[in-house]
Amino acid sequence: MMLLIDAGNTRVKWALADAGAELGAWITHGAATHADMPLLELSWCEAAATYGVSRILIANVAGNALRVQVEYVLQRCLPDVQPEWFESLPALAGVTNGYRNPAQLGCDRFAAAIAGHRLAPGVPVIVVNCGTATTIDAVTAHGVFLGGMILPGLGLMASALARNTAQLPQIAQDGKLPEGFADNTDDAILSGILAAQSGAIEHACATHKAAECIISGGAAPYIAPMLKVPYRIVENIVLIGLHATTGSAE
Repeated sequence: MMLLIDAGNTRVKWALADAGAELGAWITHGAATHADMPLLELSWCEAAATYGVSRILIANVAGNALRVQVEYVLQRCLPDVQPEWFESLPALAGVTNGYRNPAQLGCDRFAAAIAGHRLAPGVPVIVVNCGTATTIDAVTAHGVFLGGMILPGLGLMASALARNTAQLPQIAQDGKLPEGFADNTDDAILSGILAAQSGAIEHACATHKAAECIISGGAAPYIAPMLKVPYRIVENIVLIGLHATTGSAE
């Protein structure tokens, strides 16, 4: 049994899976904020005791401090299993990394690209991950990662407006958006940031002539309905990418 971990900028997501299982066929899974490490420790210790874990694969983009925390928790729960830290390589699992410096590509984006290529084989695909930042990446039909875009996520966009303007409020990103143009400030902010996100995704799809648009992340349910291109929402795209590198089934 494998423990897959996606240590992001806001939350740590994880899943327990068999190496040869269908992608995303988790035995169990969960998530917690960085501040809730005790919950992760409880979950991982319970998973180890119930199912047994022989391999740990981690994608971490949140820096060394979080890495140290994760290592500490894993040492307590699984002292006999050495964690493997996923990195962006020139090529892996059928995907060629086309970044100018392959190692500079965020390992979460590389994992998501691998997942996108496995979930939409043989067609050009745009892979979107809507978290603290929104990443929009292009993968060719032959599995070449071309690169992409990074922009502030919904929450960051809303916070930036509230922090850097004198009279604009902090809004919730999950508010209900009215039809047409907004007639109040909260709706105008929400409309603007959703249009910015969806517009960037649509631009990427048009530029890449994408046959598939796969969108994931906590803000995906708010952004996706704004899109004027076909899409499918896939939860935990980074974990699926990690799973795909371990010999899991299509």
